[in-house]
Amino acid sequence: MCDIILGKYNCFSCDFSTRKSHLSSPSVYRKAKRRALYKNGECNIVLENVSKLRRRYLQDLFTTLVDARWRWTLCVFVMSFLLSWLAFGIIWYLIAFTHGDLTPENIDNPLWSPCVINMKTFMASFLFSVETQHTTGFGYRMVTEECHEAIVFFCFQSIAGLMIQAFMVGIVFTKMARPKQRSQTIMFSKNAVICRRDGQLCLMFRVGDMREKSHLIGTTIQTRLIRSRVTPEGEVLSPHVTNLKINIDDHDERVFLMWPTVAVHKIDQDSPLYGLSAADLLNERFEVIVILEGTTESTGQTTQARTSYMASEVLWGHRFRPLVKYCKTKLMYEVDYSQFHDVFNVDTPLCSAKDLETYLMINEPKVIV
Repeated sequence: MCDIILGKYNCFSCDFSTRKSHLSSPSVYRKAKRRALYKNGECNIVLENVSKLRRRYLQDLFTTLVDARWRWTLCVFVMSFLLSWLAFGIIWYLIAFTHGDLTPENIDNPLWSPCVINMKTFMASFLFSVETQHTTGFGYRMVTEECHEAIVFFCFQSIAGLMIQAFMVGIVFTKMARPKQRSQTIMFSKNAVICRRDGQLCLMFRVGDMREKSHLIGTTIQTRLIRSRVTPEGEVLSPHVTNLKINIDDHDERVFLMWPTVAVHKIDQDSPLYGLSAADLLNERFEVIVILEGTTESTGQTTQARTSYMASEVLWGHRFRPLVKYCKTKLMYEVDYSQFHDVFNVDTPLCSAKDLETYLMINEPKVIV
């Protein structure tokens, strides 16, 4: 039932060569393309036939600009100022035109009192718009008491300019300081592994934080299994999301990432992977999503890092290489990140955790120490 060579159990040896040959088949890698979450944490989801989608995005313009690419955000940033200068410049030009300041007989008339002194062309009105909006005040052009509408509009543009500047600067600052950038220093192992730990089959992956000074506090790691499920009534639930319980050392989902840590999911009776064997892994289609969330120590902002593992990225019968060692000369712990993704073969039963448990229950009395 179960091929195993582990410790005191005197059973059959595992066939690693068969497992390697199947894992290198092209059919396995074709399955990896159907993933809901990319390795970098971005969702592989496209929304279609959403009514009034553009209107909804425009109603939440701030979030839309923060989530947009930098080129579009900077483009909106520049265009908002240029268009506001141009629009207010046109209005200043119209105020001067309706008051008669631009007529030939009044332009050079020293006795004529214009709305804005020394604003005789459209280019002059545009420059006055820029000076007013940003309170530059070169002193060459100024508003007089002749036109009440000019005074009111002067106050309006000053307030509007402050609002536009605050809005756009807020977008750029939020985009630069958002916690998403903190997740770039969080590392996940390229592969997850399945092997025995403490006599039980476990699904494991490694996670680490490359920052030395500012750590994540209150960090939690959650995992979700995505695969199809058929109910007793024949209903196909696809995709169906199931929670995978994670333990780190002797703790629960919370972890302090002083050094790279291996997260462990014990494949027991409560695990949806309880009936998964090495042969099933070659043909199974599922995805394990990992979500790490914590608070940045220096800023107090909550950040989140995500990744996923397809069935073809789960290595059966492997274990992660140790990274942490103590240096007696430096009197400190050293972490070798060059081996962060490295794994090595270990003797592991090829059967499922369910069959392994049954096998051990039957043969436990026959074990010779």
